[in-house]
Amino acid sequence: MNKKTIVVVGASRGIGASLVKLLARNKENKVVALSRNAAEMQKQFQGIDNVDFFSFDLTNKVYEQATAVFSNLQKIDILINNAGYLVNKPFRQLTEEDLQKSYQVNVFGVIQTVQAAISKMEPIGGHIVNISSMGGFQGTVKFAGLTAYSTSKAALCSFTELFAEEHKDSNIKMNCLCLGAAQTEMLEEAFPGYQAPVSAEKMAEFIADFAEKGHQWINGKIIPISLSTP
Repeated sequence: MNKKTIVVVGASRGIGASLVKLLARNKENKVVALSRNAAEMQKQFQGIDNVDFFSFDLTNKVYEQATAVFSNLQKIDILINNAGYLVNKPFRQLTEEDLQKSYQVNVFGVIQTVQAAISKMEPIGGHIVNISSMGGFQGTVKFAGLTAYSTSKAALCSFTELFAEEHKDSNIKMNCLCLGAAQTEMLEEAFPGYQAPVSAEKMAEFIADFAEKGHQWINGKIIPISLSTP
């Protein structure tokens, strides 16, 4: 069985934590979990021998942090950029800090993480999966209060297409999944009381399978994954 090194960014809760546990079921995999909340990762992944976790802050010196973590890896086969930062407030109340942090975590931090990772994906290649939102997918229903979040997730979609074009002659593939409603802490923050038709665990199953296999057929694609949006 092919041994894979898989990095999951945004791994302390919800879909990210579910992804780490699911991917670690294959004991041939080495899973590297990254999140700002190291204490929560300690609780989530304690006793899982093939999971290493590191504190990782997407708001500051991301490239340096990522380079330090990745320097201990021989290779990276899969990178899943799952982290997200949500601001839910009316447009007129958005502050410069709201906008800067949204774009730093949801866009700039992803780009800087990828910059640090690609040297570990060459020349054997690998798959980078960016996790966006249906709120960032062109032509979908949009929701008041989510300007900072949805526009930053739309930017992540554009980055995916540009990276794939620039690296189309390499063995590194990148795709973007725009997720609809899944029952996570972030969904509850955005839509209090709403019950999603899909659990975090079920969404993680789809993402894990796509991350391992999807790049065999597609590259640079923005794919909506949604039974519903609130």
